[in-house]
Amino acid sequence: MAQNYLAFLSDIGVADINDSECIQSLWSGYGELVRLGISGLEYPSLIIKHVTLPQEMLHPRGWSNARSHQRKVTSYQVESLWYANFCRQVDSRCPMPRSRLNATGSHHWLIVMDDLANYGFVQTCDKASTHHLSACLYWLANFHAKYIGNQGIGLWESGTYWHLETRPDELEALDDLPLKSAAKEIDNALKKTPFQTLVHGDAKLANFCFTESGDKAAAVDFQYVGKGCAMKDVALFMSSAVEPEDCSKMENWILDEYFHHLHQAIAHYQPTLSPNEVEQAWRPMFAIAWADFQRFVKGWSPNHWKINAYTESLKARALEQLARRDN
Repeated sequence: MAQNYLAFLSDIGVADINDSECIQSLWSGYGELVRLGISGLEYPSLIIKHVTLPQEMLHPRGWSNARSHQRKVTSYQVESLWYANFCRQVDSRCPMPRSRLNATGSHHWLIVMDDLANYGFVQTCDKASTHHLSACLYWLANFHAKYIGNQGIGLWESGTYWHLETRPDELEALDDLPLKSAAKEIDNALKKTPFQTLVHGDAKLANFCFTESGDKAAAVDFQYVGKGCAMKDVALFMSSAVEPEDCSKMENWILDEYFHHLHQAIAHYQPTLSPNEVEQAWRPMFAIAWADFQRFVKGWSPNHWKINAYTESLKARALEQLARRDN
């Protein structure tokens, strides 16, 4: 299979494929992520994301239907456009794989990108230290600052994989009636938050790679990138990187660390904006952003470990905030 890629890669100067490694299969059987050892370029390896539409739609939690399939297809179209149009250059403040080549057919996408290991991002982690947390928050802060005001043409109109418009089945299944009735108001509040930016959309710990020391991070997997409130990424990241029993005591640290980095990032990318004004607009949206995610999780998998006392307290806080807005 690996040698079949050579016909595509010769267009960018690859002379030969020396070896290949399947990093992982894509969600629900939609293809594979492969590392190729190559010759002919300045670096010895490339990453290929090869998406092929399956004959059958199989989802591990049973959500296999035409809507789920179309959401996944759109996500790969978005990711292909992201790599083609948004990340041609390396940005050291929020590094991500640089696009080398995109090839699209009627039933497949082939995204060829730099191997982050060639830039020193050689490890992933299952359990985050404070170094890992800070590195990811630095990345997110710089990414968000960089794209404030960007309309994200061709990306998701509302970034993240759980946004309300694409999750009617999960909303219908939700039995938390107060959260269900507030779902649209939560969504509107996030969309109307000042200083809209682009969000990664799936900023979980598993989608970050780290230097050996763990003090710098790069991000991968841009299937759900699009417009939105930055706190959606911060909430999703914290849900994946901090143990539930530690979330309450870590919340202030996570937010303070993120906004510390954000102030510096805004000074770099958006010098005409006031970092204090951005923080004042975004920080109160943290609970509301998490409540938005909670709406999805409780409808999708009611017994999921991400539903716990801390997340329920955030949901209650979000509903109280919305009630005060209405009065």
